[in-house]
Amino acid sequence: MKIYNTLSKRKEEFVPLEEGKVKMYVCGPTVYNLIHIGNARPMIVFDTVRRYMEHKGYEVNFVSNFTDVDDKIIKKAIEEGVDASIISERYIAECKKDMEAMNVRSATTHPKATEEIGGMLDMIETLIEKGHAYAAADGTVYFRTRSFKGYGKLSHKNLDDLQGGNRSLLVTGEDQKEDPLDFVLWKPKKDGEPYWESPWCDGRPGWHIECSVMSKKYLGEEIDIHAGGEDLVFPHHENEIAQSEAANGKPFSKYWMHNAFLNIDNHKMSKSDGNFFTVRDISEKYDLQVLRFFMLSAHYRSPLNFSAELMEAAQNGYDRIVTSVSNLSYLLENSVSDTISEDEQKLLEEAKGFITGFDEAMDDDFNTADAIAAIFELVKFANVHAKADCSREFLQTLKDEIIMLSDICGLIVEKKQEMLESDIEALIEERQAARKAKDFKRADEIRNDLLAKGIILEDTREGVKWKRA
Repeated sequence: MKIYNTLSKRKEEFVPLEEGKVKMYVCGPTVYNLIHIGNARPMIVFDTVRRYMEHKGYEVNFVSNFTDVDDKIIKKAIEEGVDASIISERYIAECKKDMEAMNVRSATTHPKATEEIGGMLDMIETLIEKGHAYAAADGTVYFRTRSFKGYGKLSHKNLDDLQGGNRSLLVTGEDQKEDPLDFVLWKPKKDGEPYWESPWCDGRPGWHIECSVMSKKYLGEEIDIHAGGEDLVFPHHENEIAQSEAANGKPFSKYWMHNAFLNIDNHKMSKSDGNFFTVRDISEKYDLQVLRFFMLSAHYRSPLNFSAELMEAAQNGYDRIVTSVSNLSYLLENSVSDTISEDEQKLLEEAKGFITGFDEAMDDDFNTADAIAAIFELVKFANVHAKADCSREFLQTLKDEIIMLSDICGLIVEKKQEMLESDIEALIEERQAARKAKDFKRADEIRNDLLAKGIILEDTREGVKWKRA
């Protein structure tokens, strides 16, 4: 398995720090609003990486944080006249709903920044003791960027070039800094903001220190993979490396993975320009499995353009797989043969080639575009060779293989058949007749059968009403 490492700018053979185990940290969202489709790309991509690692037999400790204290959260809390924790908890809950709808599995641990303040204070104290950080007169604590000799190794930026014009690290309070490139680890409180006590001042952490501390606590000082969107390479991930390695005296992450940007109609996604969609917006038009299929239809390091036309193409592609699995289910229900033939056994041997193709694509830096192409080849093969007179074993094997490969991609392709409204109404009429005949056992059976199929009945004065669960 090869992974493109942003640190070395090349593909490297994946060798975990501990045999059979993977320690993986993915930067999560800042929870001040519903997540947008730009947030969705890394969620889907790195969930798929995790799934494939587990398919290969690795035990994956997957950590992804929620940044629940931030200027945007505080601003929204002030606007609504509520505590910042009300805002963050609301949108953590909404984020989890969207993740579930996209079939993004929960992390092994979802730490929250506000619950890890003690660890942040400890790391900042360590950095001060080692000479990598200092407190200004107002209690702001800065990291001495030049004290860390490897600064710039991830983003491949030169410190002199940064000082010459790049302002990405600069914040308010420039006059307190020893060097314009130093960045904030701890900052003083402002009126109306949440704060915590510290040796330097009542205040709150800078953004970058959060992930360094949470990664160390839940994964250890050295990890296998650190991942996120390419917008995090600099300064966030660069600063994480500086803090972590300066404090711990060890390499932070062996591999750094970054997904490329998502554009909308060939323009950068922007709220101000109006080309901006939340995951919830998309869910009103499409099953979010289609969004997941769309995100995986391109390599994660390639820029991806979102458009109505491309989503329709994703819908068609996803439907091809779902339809094939549905057809195999139908053939299985009607198959009369239990004995697999020699010809069918040979065909199954041939089908293994598509599974090999899938694995080869995923082993090559998680090339999901080619992996999905391999699934399509298997679907095409099944559509050609699965017939009404085929054995159950042959049909079941083909179905299981399509579902297995799709599941690695997080795609749910076996859909539960929804009852037709006419069938529901017919059963309700039968239940009403049973009740009139005082056959309450049969009436209860019908209600329970419908409930098991996701149909909820409600007896009202106007008659029986029903809805899908």
